[in-house]
Parts: sequence; C-alpha cells; structure tokens
Amino acid sequence: MLSPYDWNEAIRQRAEYIEERLAEGSPVVALSCREGILLATVRGTQRKLFEIYDRLAFAALGQQADIEALRLNAIDFAHAEGFARSPDDVTIGRVVAALSPAVKKAFGDPLAAPLVARSLFAEVGATPETDHFYALGYDGEFRAFRRLAVIAGSPTAEEQMRACLAEALGSGEIPSLREGRRHALRAWAAGWAARRSRGQKAEPAGEQDLDAVLGEALREGEVEMALLDRSTHRQCRFRVLREEETESERE
Repeated sequence: MLSPYDWNEAIRQRAEYIEERLAEGSPVVALSCREGILLATVRGTQRKLFEIYDRLAFAALGQQADIEALRLNAIDFAHAEGFARSPDDVTIGRVVAALSPAVKKAFGDPLAAPLVARSLFAEVGATPETDHFYALGYDGEFRAFRRLAVIAGSPTAEEQMRACLAEALGSGEIPSLREGRRHALRAWAAGWAARRSRGQKAEPAGEQDLDAVLGEALREGEVEMALLDRSTHRQCRFRVLREEETESERE
C-alpha cells in the first residue's frame, strides 16, 4: 500500500511524464465568429477536429489512442443522453462533466495508464454570446470559457495564444469567419513558437516571427479548420473547411 508521500511522488512523476509527452503537441484554437465557432490547428497525418453531436465539437492533442478513446466516450455519452432525454438536453457541459471523473481516476491510479491528452470542447449557440467552450486536462480538471478557448503543449504556450487573441480581438467585436481564420492561425503560431517554454516566461513573437513559424510548420503539416455553423438549416452543423477556404489565410 502506498504511503501519502509515495502517492504524491507517483502523481508528480506521472504529471511530468504526461507534460513531456504533450510538449510537442500541435495547439488547437477555437473562437466565436459571426458565422459560428471556428476550430483551427495544423496537423500531420491524423485528424484533430471532430464532431461529437449536433452543435458539439471536440479536439485534442496527445497520444492518438487516448484521443480516440476520449472522442468515442464523448460520442457514446452524447447519443445516450440524447436518446434518454432529448437532443436539446445534450450540452457540452454535460459531456465534459461525464468524462472528467474517468480521466481523473486514470490519472490518480498509479496502477492504471493515464490518458495522455489535453482536450477542447465547443458548443455553438444561436448567438456568439451563447457559445460555450471547455478545456479538459489529463488530470480530469476542466475550465469553461467564453468567446474562445485554446489548448497547447504547455501552460506557457496557452498563455501566449490567449495574449495573441486578446490583442487581435481587443475591440470586443465578434470577427467574421475570414478574420477568425487569420486570428486563429496567428494564435496557433504563437503557441507553437512557445511550446518548449515549459514553466518559463516567453517573450511574445512578432508578426514576422509568427509568419516564419507558420511557414516552417506547413512544410511538414497542413492547416485543418472546421466550423460549427450557426445559421445552417442542416441538423449537422459541423463541417470541415475546404482547402481553398483556408489557402488565402496562409499567404
């Protein structure tokens, strides 16, 4: 049986291990636009942005098997909730609250494998003011956000991304989809540039630096963007943006 000291030491080592694995993960940005919620990242071969239910989307960075496990659990819960209650009762808050205990249990059990993943969830509303965002950590803790949310390989990288978006959206106006695409890619580049600054204060990158970071990343990866459409009459509001819809933002 583990003593309290041994348990705390085991938890600390698990956290360090997971943070090390997440450090090189590609950031994800989600923000409210007039047309809906935009999700954006740069990926390699595997998709990172997914629909989990009507109006709900999911993205994550980390080990692919753990990301897939979280995605499937989120889908299963959402559909079971919609069947038992009604589709209108399926909210992103309920989904995250249902996933959180299992994630926390896996992290806190020294005999179980923890989930190496940091996740982002979004729910589009009738107006930008009613959009909802959540970030779920590998320890099961989650936070709610308004207007935007980001996940990255380190807290420092996330701070840089939020600072970049705060500067771009400082007026308080809700951006158009075109403006949102540009802001999202700049924020992604800010997070990617700061990904190795774990526990250290990083200086914000300039405009030219962000362009260089993004250009270098796109030599090996590609932009992936999706929209939770606010105004569509289709039941499925999630759609992956076509390459031509993102190409101009990379010029």
